[in-house]
Amino acid sequence: MKATGVLGGIVGMILTTGCVNNLLEQNPKGELSKGMFWKTEEDAVYAINGAYASIRPYFSYEHFMDCMTDIAWARSAGTARNLINASFNPGSNGFGELWKGLYGGINRANYVIDGVNEMLPAAKPAVVPGLERVLGEARFLRALCYFRLITMWGDVPYIEKTVYDKSEVERLYRTPVAEIKDKILADLTYAYGKLPPRISAEESGRASRVAALAFRGKVQLYWASWNKFGWPELDGFVPDPDAATAAYTAAAADFREVINDYGLNLFRNGAPGEPGAPGKCDKLPNYFYLFTPQFETPAINSEIIFAFAYSGPNMGQGSNLMNDIGNRSTENSQSILCPTMDLVNCYQLVSTGDFAPELIPMNGNQPGAREAENSAVNPASYEGRDYRCRATVLWDYEVMNKLVSQKNDGTATWLYKASAPYIQASAMETGYVPRKWVRDQSMGCARGDTPQDYYLMRLADVFLMYAEATNFLHGPQPDAIDLVNRVRARGGLPALGSECTADAEAFFKAIEQERKVELVLEGQRYFDIRRWRKFEEVWGPAGGQGRIIRNTWGEVRRTDFKSYDDLARQRYYIMQIPQSERDLNPNLTQNTPWL
Repeated sequence: MKATGVLGGIVGMILTTGCVNNLLEQNPKGELSKGMFWKTEEDAVYAINGAYASIRPYFSYEHFMDCMTDIAWARSAGTARNLINASFNPGSNGFGELWKGLYGGINRANYVIDGVNEMLPAAKPAVVPGLERVLGEARFLRALCYFRLITMWGDVPYIEKTVYDKSEVERLYRTPVAEIKDKILADLTYAYGKLPPRISAEESGRASRVAALAFRGKVQLYWASWNKFGWPELDGFVPDPDAATAAYTAAAADFREVINDYGLNLFRNGAPGEPGAPGKCDKLPNYFYLFTPQFETPAINSEIIFAFAYSGPNMGQGSNLMNDIGNRSTENSQSILCPTMDLVNCYQLVSTGDFAPELIPMNGNQPGAREAENSAVNPASYEGRDYRCRATVLWDYEVMNKLVSQKNDGTATWLYKASAPYIQASAMETGYVPRKWVRDQSMGCARGDTPQDYYLMRLADVFLMYAEATNFLHGPQPDAIDLVNRVRARGGLPALGSECTADAEAFFKAIEQERKVELVLEGQRYFDIRRWRKFEEVWGPAGGQGRIIRNTWGEVRRTDFKSYDDLARQRYYIMQIPQSERDLNPNLTQNTPWL
């Protein structure tokens, strides 16, 4: 029987282990039948592994979220990719598949929770800690799914037990976001109490106490943001300044514990490494290597607090990240998204910490363009910038390692609008292609079989979130300023000047700047813009020209939100409840901007 809607996610896909066996219909080794399954701790571990495998695909396209902002551009259509054009227009599927997938993940987590809870009363004392750990992991995963749902849709249906029958989801109402937030925090608090402080190398991809704590702080930070800045597009939500203060306080406390109590450190102690020579790739900044498979494991790189694990090669457990971000010279990848000039202009100078002069787009065939001062097609215009720029972006005449037919094959040079032997990229739209996330070792893996773990929480993010929370509470604090400077130092930048820490407003701008360049292609910018209510700042005033995305040659590649009206702005702040879900369940009301 083919299921649809939320039920499609619940029955058709998620009650699986590795998306292979429908546990409602079969009893493969150690499976669902309660007379055969849920007998041993191994059964519980088997079930939670299935939950991780089922949920991780819905958190492995976060990089595309940046394409709904000023720092990245996407060329491809598709549910997760055609973001600006599809997601903010009525009648489009938008993020409907994500909605279904997240609910499927919730049901998979609930299946584990229900099973373990039935085992615990009769369990021998020796196995109780192991069972409670599995229960904590399942509640952690459920919290992740609900957190993503409320950040995008606000009030959503809340389901806290395994669903087997279609009728159980056809009569659900939307639960207020405040109530769901409390349930998310309860799940993360339980996980905090039952999970090991950190994980071993053999347990890569499993949740830990510090991961639960970091996400609990993040949920509180978002709750504080919504109460401070408002969320008028969500019917019935009334911001409360006292709730904002309490949530900022709770978030800061959680982040402080993450920072101080678990022995975590930035990758390679936060050292910037060597910037390397222009036009070469034998040495790159440490920031580049942070996003490569050889340094992804939290046990050897404590900056990674939580990541969904992917394996390879040829195991059917690799991710599609390389295919999305790499280019034709790296396993014939598709270069679906590109950094923008807006992003590159954000990288400051290592000599002063100030912004470099803005790049000037110029036709690369124009005489003198490649030598002109501050020309976007002049490689010299990029020298002396934040090391993270070189670790993230390729501009003209920059070089990267080639990966062909699952082996290393020398190097390749990027030159926009040039034919072979230069790098070919399917997008070729902004003048830049990404270096970040593009592995420099073949590892015997095809483009869609990437062994790179997908990071959802890093220590650098925690540093910046802690600084944000304490700044809104007390203004710039010495420990918060130090943490922001530690993030800056990995880019080779000097400490913030006094003008950047003079007051809460100035320090907040410095924090936002660091979040842009530190977390690019990790999906944070979109949610930051929304929770800080910065739509007009990014896209310009209503009725204006919007944001024009130009390539390095000065050609307009895309204009976002040109002559937008207030309705378009409102739709940026909250997603539409998928119509397919409303057709199945008439109790699901629609978010007002989408009526």
